[in-house]
Amino acid sequence: MNTHIFTSESVSEGHPDKICDQVSDAVLDTVFAEDPGARVACECFAATGMIVVGGEITTSMYIDLPEVVRGVISDIGYTDPELRFDAHSCAVINVINRQSSDIAQGVDTGGAGDQGMMFGYACRETDEYMPAPIQWSHQLVKRLADIRKNDPILMPYLRPDAKAQVTVEYADNGEIIGVPTVVVSTQHAEVDTLGKEVTQARIHEDVVENVIKSVIPEHLISSSTSYHINPTGRFVIGGPHGDTGLTGRKIIVDTYGGRAPHGGGAFSGKDPTKVDRSAAYAARHLAKNLVAAGVANECTIQLAYAIGVAQPVSILVQTHGSGTAPDHEIAAFIQREIDLTPKGIIERLNLRRPIYRPSAAYGHFGRHQFPWEHLDLVDMFKNAFA
Repeated sequence: MNTHIFTSESVSEGHPDKICDQVSDAVLDTVFAEDPGARVACECFAATGMIVVGGEITTSMYIDLPEVVRGVISDIGYTDPELRFDAHSCAVINVINRQSSDIAQGVDTGGAGDQGMMFGYACRETDEYMPAPIQWSHQLVKRLADIRKNDPILMPYLRPDAKAQVTVEYADNGEIIGVPTVVVSTQHAEVDTLGKEVTQARIHEDVVENVIKSVIPEHLISSSTSYHINPTGRFVIGGPHGDTGLTGRKIIVDTYGGRAPHGGGAFSGKDPTKVDRSAAYAARHLAKNLVAAGVANECTIQLAYAIGVAQPVSILVQTHGSGTAPDHEIAAFIQREIDLTPKGIIERLNLRRPIYRPSAAYGHFGRHQFPWEHLDLVDMFKNAFA
């Protein structure tokens, strides 16, 4: 049998880049809670003992920025001064300005907040209509966080920073036939809360038994599956003390793990007039509903916009040979029936509300809590392409 393999990675909420993403989206949510018409483009930089919050925000409300930032850092789990980055003592540096009037004049009339292209994707590999490698990678780091926060006795040495990577083997027909390699790196204390030394062998056994086996389907793991657990042998120094963090640096983690193209624009910290975010959500919404409707087994959608122009300049649908109708007919139907202007996307998905911070860790796609994940267009697509 001819096979191929594909690998994707995810990082935990305590990863330096993800800290910055969550702070950026927490600022957006804080503003939207009182001023849904605000314009927000917030980005962060984190390093040892400090976080810089900058960007462009136009709003009528006051933001207690240190309180918002420290709340996020505390929720993630950085509360120990020993980590050299903690909610109580880190410096919060504010370099926020108002949005450029040149950009605003195009957005105020309903146009896109920038030029660019955005992609959405869906497939049948998982119940979430997501590629398995990225979905399972998200679940691995989420499982580590859940243990650390809710069941710490199980692994009483975990710290917030972590990464996971899953390699999946496919048959030529796309069927998943195995998981040959799993990589997990988790930050840890040198001594656990009970005073016991934390060895690599102990972490290896705990991660395999308590994390990997709870996420990866049992029938896909074999005696030849290779586990790389903290492969350097030590991961005590982590978070922003071990590596700087930056908003928007994990765009492939945020989307489809490399299985689909990415337009290049980050999501976190941007209000939905920025089509980098809202149009990527709209494209995912369309692709997922098409696959769920049985119109395709796999679907990629590209949208492209010009700054200040409301209608997309192009719409591309690719069903990768799996569609029940020609791709160009599906694209024409979408263009005719779905309002893909920024205003139309915002209204259809109800995006001017504080829903964004949870999206900033463990992927923007594949979780039903977000409106762009809802299967509310299935009947329309079934009727059109039955």
